[in-house]
Amino acid sequence: MRFQGQHVIVTGGTRGIGAGLAEAFLNEGATVVATYAGNVEAAEAFKAKHAGKPIHIAKFDVSDEKAVENFFADWKFPSLEVLVNNSGIRRDGIIASMPSEDWDRVLNTNLKGTYLMTKNAVLVMMKSRYGRIVNMSSVGGKLGLPGQANYAASKAGQIAMSLSVSKEVAKRNITVNNVCPGFIETELLADLPEEQVKEYKSQVPMKRFGKVEEVAAAVLFLASKEASYITGASLDITGGLNG
Repeated sequence: MRFQGQHVIVTGGTRGIGAGLAEAFLNEGATVVATYAGNVEAAEAFKAKHAGKPIHIAKFDVSDEKAVENFFADWKFPSLEVLVNNSGIRRDGIIASMPSEDWDRVLNTNLKGTYLMTKNAVLVMMKSRYGRIVNMSSVGGKLGLPGQANYAASKAGQIAMSLSVSKEVAKRNITVNNVCPGFIETELLADLPEEQVKEYKSQVPMKRFGKVEEVAAAVLFLASKEASYITGASLDITGGLNG
């Protein structure tokens, strides 16, 4: 129960890795606010699964400045200890034929969303002179996989942004770190063709995909009080597939 009495925001926290992170914080005693952008059915199912626990869900687009401001204006809790910037999308395509709207949408959600949530969270955290911000970046921001110029740019941008922000807020006892997963077993990979799964696994030194629980363990550590002297860092969770 390392997070007993703490309040945690996980963006994109009702599906995939985000749901696993929200669940992990709940199991450690935190009050969790999981945000989502569109899939109401999945969000309601996630909330129902954890009925009786201190879970709250909030529907808004993290790239919408007014929506983010309204979310924080309505913050009901006495403090905010942890923000996990997990919201992210992909719109893959080679650069020569990538529509500008696909570039903009990915950068807006993944990078601008991180900026808007971090900006507003820091204002709350500074009041109590404590906070942990963890950005869910990706090894793709280091490897630069073909067809993912927009995604890679957004994820590399999260890391660069963290380096600056971590220095700005360090004196207030607020840390800003990144977790960079590789191939993790979620519904996003479940639909891949079998041959593509084999190809991806062959690239990983451990010859397997990671588990959400393995990602959650790292996020919980970086969000904990014990990680008080770690900031501006990036931790790869890739089975050895490093950039």
